[in-house]
Amino acid sequence: MDGRFQVSGNRLTIHLPAEVDHHNAEELKKEADRLLQRQNIRCIEFDFGSTGFMDSSGIGMIMGRYKNIRFMGGTVVATHVSERIRRILTMSGIYKVIDIYEGEPQSFFS
Repeated sequence: MDGRFQVSGNRLTIHLPAEVDHHNAEELKKEADRLLQRQNIRCIEFDFGSTGFMDSSGIGMIMGRYKNIRFMGGTVVATHVSERIRRILTMSGIYKVIDIYEGEPQSFFS
């Protein structure tokens, strides 16, 4: 499994790269979907700790995974979100459907 993907119990953490563009988003989508099909994932955490740029392909990738996991009764969160990424998520409307944290939400991990 790619080092960007970490499964812990029923949580999948995706450590996003510095730039989430069309090429990266497609790779991330394929691997995330593969893990969702093979593991009992109930929560996806998108970790933006290393990310400084994301285009509409990244937004689409997140929304697609959100729809898949919500269909299965799960949740999606975004962690380590910088001000720049928060603005992108806010403009896209993603903040309305997933929880966004600047750090790690303690209640989420307990």
